Amino acid sequence: MSESAASVEQDWHAWVGRKETIRELIAPDRVAALGATLGIAGNHAFGAPLPPGWHWIFFNRFVPRHELGTDGHPKRGGFLPPVSLPRRMWAGGRLTYHAPLTIGGEGVRESTILKVEAKSGRAGKLVFVTVSHSVTCNGTACITEEQDIVYREAAAPGSPAPPASPAPQDAAWSEEFRPDTVLLFRYSALTSNGHRIHYDQAYARAEENYPDLVVHGPLTATLLQGFAERRAGQPLKSFEFRGVSPLFVSSALKLEGKGDAQSLDLWASGANGALAMRAAAQV
Repeated sequence: MSESAASVEQDWHAWVGRKETIRELIAPDRVAALGATLGIAGNHAFGAPLPPGWHWIFFNRFVPRHELGTDGHPKRGGFLPPVSLPRRMWAGGRLTYHAPLTIGGEGVRESTILKVEAKSGRAGKLVFVTVSHSVTCNGTACITEEQDIVYREAAAPGSPAPPASPAPQDAAWSEEFRPDTVLLFRYSALTSNGHRIHYDQAYARAEENYPDLVVHGPLTATLLQGFAERRAGQPLKSFEFRGVSPLFVSSALKLEGKGDAQSLDLWASGANGALAMRAAAQV
């Protein structure tokens, strides 16, 4: 290992154990805005429980313009380690729900970097960062979560996308959801997500080699959690998910699953039945 490579790895390891705390009001108007964005009716008033996955619109830093990178994300460093690989995305996560967040309450998210790992795969060099989050509301423990973030090498211009795996064919339930550009723009705004692959088509195509605007991974995971609760008829106790391949705004997506009274096997698929996200839920 070269001296520069060793120093970078040392810098990454120095980030393990780093902590961050963010306090934020679980504002009813923000929750209602997400409901309107998704086209989901419900009780979004003061004192009502926050639906699963909706906490992702909170606890996100809205950094000054001069602190943004060319991709729209905050510049490297700060809480997360300064990994130099250019493409960053949310790869998956694991959540346990202890109690619902209360709309109108004071939420606190305490975050800790658990590990930073460098790997190599079909997509080239990869760095995985795992972050734990503990979310309370009005002093009550509500959510514990582990979030997996992956950094990747840039795709060569014109290079084909890796072959996608087919989604399972044995779904007991299925719903279709059709994203559009306004939905992606509004979800980006509500989550303080400036990543240009979600709203800047020219950037997504020319710089990150995607065929169209990319649907947010947390958005897909939120839709799957709502789908699971509707099918189970009970609140979720836990949910874990893994992104498999990207979804694009130009195609309808399917939310599908099967299971029993306690455990659900879930997935989302896109064009031509390609598997996009795999998930499991307990109720």
